[in-house]
Amino acid sequence: MCGIFAVYNYQGDINVYRKRVLMCSKKLRHRGPDWSGCVIKGNHILAHERLAIVGVGSGAQPITNKDESIVLAVNGEIYNHKGLEKLVPGAKFSTHSDCECILHVYARKGNAVVEHLDGMFSFALLDVPNNKLLAARDPIGITPLYQGWSSDSPDTVYFASEMKALQDECDKIISFPPGHFYDSSTKETTRYYRPPWWNPSAVPTAPIDYKLLRESLELAVRKRLMSEVPYGVLLSGGLDSSLIASIAQREAIKLAANQNGFAEGDVDESALESWPKLHSFSIGLPHSPDLAAARKVADFLRTMHHEFTFTIQEGLDAVHDVIYHLETYDVTTVRASTPMYLLSRKIKAMGVKMVLSGEGSDEIFGGYLYFHAAPSAADFHEETVTRVKNLHTSDCLRANKSTMAWGLEARVPFLDASFLNVAMNVNPEEKMFKPGGERMEKYILRKAFDISTTGDDRPYLPDSILWRQKEQFSDGVGYSWIDSLKATAEKHVSDEQLATAAERWSKDTPTTKEAYWYREMFEDSFPEDSCIESVVRWIPRSDWGCPEDPSGRAQTVHNAAYANNK
Repeated sequence: MCGIFAVYNYQGDINVYRKRVLMCSKKLRHRGPDWSGCVIKGNHILAHERLAIVGVGSGAQPITNKDESIVLAVNGEIYNHKGLEKLVPGAKFSTHSDCECILHVYARKGNAVVEHLDGMFSFALLDVPNNKLLAARDPIGITPLYQGWSSDSPDTVYFASEMKALQDECDKIISFPPGHFYDSSTKETTRYYRPPWWNPSAVPTAPIDYKLLRESLELAVRKRLMSEVPYGVLLSGGLDSSLIASIAQREAIKLAANQNGFAEGDVDESALESWPKLHSFSIGLPHSPDLAAARKVADFLRTMHHEFTFTIQEGLDAVHDVIYHLETYDVTTVRASTPMYLLSRKIKAMGVKMVLSGEGSDEIFGGYLYFHAAPSAADFHEETVTRVKNLHTSDCLRANKSTMAWGLEARVPFLDASFLNVAMNVNPEEKMFKPGGERMEKYILRKAFDISTTGDDRPYLPDSILWRQKEQFSDGVGYSWIDSLKATAEKHVSDEQLATAAERWSKDTPTTKEAYWYREMFEDSFPEDSCIESVVRWIPRSDWGCPEDPSGRAQTVHNAAYANNK
């Protein structure tokens, strides 16, 4: 993961402007502390801040082909890069970077290059002979990308990995839509990602195939183990992160026992070769539910486990910086991002540069406790599709920016495109909660890895973890974390301020003191009107009877006991 900054068709002296571009790019250096690069072609300029994970010694960017007719700056990882090399026989690769394949596939396939990429990515590619810029973002928006314009120079287009690099240059900034590409020759933004489950009104009818679901997730994890640097897993002790840790540990054990035999020949197994011992990381307030659960999982899997605690005051002191890095004032995102931000700093201090994480599962399987209130299977499915489509505004944004604030890359196997096609095409009746202890949230995911289904002598997880009730990360780190945020906001924001909030902010008017407090801190860093256009707040489903507070503890089923869930 890295930081990119690109300017197409600058109106002025591009060589003089280079200094300003470098300053804008420097605002992204936390994303790529390992090296910086800048290339000018005509009146276009591409800058890059690199975090080296694959091709460490030779993958500096922007990358060019031999005659420098194509220039490429990428933020992301291309998991099928070895397979794509076979798509371009005779191409001369000058680096060992997984991203260089984009350049060579574009030379053969043009804009259709985006349809061949399996990974998380945002990139800007300059086709010099055709005076054209191609920009694109991965299907779900795991990596961030922003597009901007200035009214002083309407024919100039800007792109950056984070909004902060554009705020002084542009008076219009948008979050570039996931699954799209922009072609400067047509000035059009086109959707390329059209999976079969995209239409929320088309309710799938396929029965659950537990074996296919399990093997699809295993392959998704395996793909994401390519790395030439130390890596690990974020382990909250919840179902999702624990499953990812379990699968990753099994892959490491396979290699140690010389039992590779991977069927997917295009998978880059470099991490397994270089770092076969899996490290796991957890954080929480002292005695938090997540710390205890994560410890149990780590002991069961025999990972090299690292447990960190933080104090309420340390968390509160970090909130302002967290909002600066997140570039949002969404309450749920800020709550959950602060512990992740603190943990990422600890992990990076240990020399680790990449982690696997469990984002996306709750959206795919309806794992949030409010899904229990879904009126019907069709409503349930529509909500899962909507939540997955909007992940780039919430959990993907949190996972990426909380970690990349310290130059740590998070990879999310649940959002693998192939796995999504399997999981999102399951009949939603199979996913729904059933009262009376018959089925709990994410039942089919739990069942797919239960020993009664796998037939494996080795359980993936202890039953107490595999069948543990959903605990949102911001709750699981310690219930007093959210309580303290609310109490601090109560002291900071007066009743009068909240009552007149609409006079200060007519758009996205905060309705609670906590939301008001976050909005104030956002405005400290991003006072420009252009900076609020890309912010999306999650609004609870009041039509399903959900409370305004997004905490899982606010849901009526939080304390429900489940009997015989399996």
